[in-house]
Amino acid sequence: MRHPARLRTHLSALALAGLTLAGTTVALSAQAAEAAGCSVEYSVTSQWSGGFGANVSVTNLGDPVAGWTLTWSYPAGQSVTQAWNATVTQSGAQVSARNVSYNGGIATGASVAFGFNGSWNGSNPAPTSFSLNGTACTGNVGPTTTTTSSSSTTTSTTTTTTTTTTTGPAGSLPSSFRWSSTGAIIGPKPDSTHANVAVKDPSVVYHNGKWHVFASTYTTGYNLMYTSFADWSQASSAPHTYLDRTAIGTGYKAAPHVFFFAPQNLWYLVYQTGDNASYSTTTDIADPQSWSAPKKFYANGMPQIIRDNIGNGYWVDFWVICDTAKCYLFSSDDNGHLYRSETTVANYPNGFTNTVIALQDSDRNRLFEASNVYKVAGKDQYLLVHEAIGSDGRRYFRTWTAPSITGPWTGLADTESNPFARANNVTFPNGAWTRDISHGEMLRSGVDQLMEISPCRLRFLYQGMDPNSGGDYNRLPWRLGLLTQTNSAC
Repeated sequence: MRHPARLRTHLSALALAGLTLAGTTVALSAQAAEAAGCSVEYSVTSQWSGGFGANVSVTNLGDPVAGWTLTWSYPAGQSVTQAWNATVTQSGAQVSARNVSYNGGIATGASVAFGFNGSWNGSNPAPTSFSLNGTACTGNVGPTTTTTSSSSTTTSTTTTTTTTTTTGPAGSLPSSFRWSSTGAIIGPKPDSTHANVAVKDPSVVYHNGKWHVFASTYTTGYNLMYTSFADWSQASSAPHTYLDRTAIGTGYKAAPHVFFFAPQNLWYLVYQTGDNASYSTTTDIADPQSWSAPKKFYANGMPQIIRDNIGNGYWVDFWVICDTAKCYLFSSDDNGHLYRSETTVANYPNGFTNTVIALQDSDRNRLFEASNVYKVAGKDQYLLVHEAIGSDGRRYFRTWTAPSITGPWTGLADTESNPFARANNVTFPNGAWTRDISHGEMLRSGVDQLMEISPCRLRFLYQGMDPNSGGDYNRLPWRLGLLTQTNSAC
């Protein structure tokens, strides 16, 4: 998004999904009969003498569920001693994890994660089967048996554990993409103090049966808005709340990014404030009045490496993603550079440092702004989505993949002729209302800091505008539309 003035302990890591059990992630997938099915990833995130921490991520492959209970049996006498993001009870070897008030709904293809501490004696093998609401997650993808070795960091004892592993969500990202787009489904809703001309830069999560959308608005300057609805057919009629009427306050705020930081049980709204990356927090995403006042990520302002490379660009579009140990903050400079800073999960949101250039292009238009980085569920793969300006002056997206957040990044669909999303690979059944596929966000399979997406039937909420519009960039009539992938392999 370009504007001329844009300028604890082990507990912290335990709520993270997609982690490893001494180097091996246990993933159990199933498509149950008819409308019931599930995928489970169980991971031991840390282990010490007599104790361990674990994370469980559940993906719903069937019809949406309004409440869930996951059950499994421990094979070696392990016990759960403390849990978060779920209510966990145990009777003998049988364990039952039930949703808490804020994470009971799981949409089709969406995920929910919880973590816990446990005790063990002798060995700590992973469970071999799970059931979600009574449906066994035993998999119709053929399992493979692997033997792996792990060492405790607190003892010299080495144990060998045999685990059964299957893939997460079936299918992989294709090497080229095809999409179908809605019309403009979210546009301005002016009121007495917001004669706004644009809604843009969306961020979206699905939580407790509703889609929660945050976006930039522009009247005489930029600020943020919020809307929510149960179904995308309701998006255009859902009311808007302007966040300058909350503790977030007036003044320049733009390009929001929302997610749930599980180690702290807090929602974070990350956004740009011109001279810094800023954030607000809440315990209730559905209450827009509950967001806290802004705080800055970078105590010393713009890192020197950005000052040295930004040229006449702008520092914009901040994005947070975490793995098992660290959280990373990405940003762009409208000058061909993508930056990455890091801090530990335990220290987040403080301590971002070690800022580096993660990706660069000598043609600033080919690596302009609006980066998203996602974990592909069930795979050791990350997807980077980045906005570019095409040779026709229209916005589009390029993509890369990597085995980790820190790269190395390899082009996937990264050209004008083979883009991730551009007017030439999008159909518009109701008429081509835009030729720009600009700043947006994927519909994630979860809500937390892992930024997971399913590789199947991707959806992307984006900004577009009337192709005949022109003039001052900040006053362009951006609206939001929704892309749905039409060439999914699964």
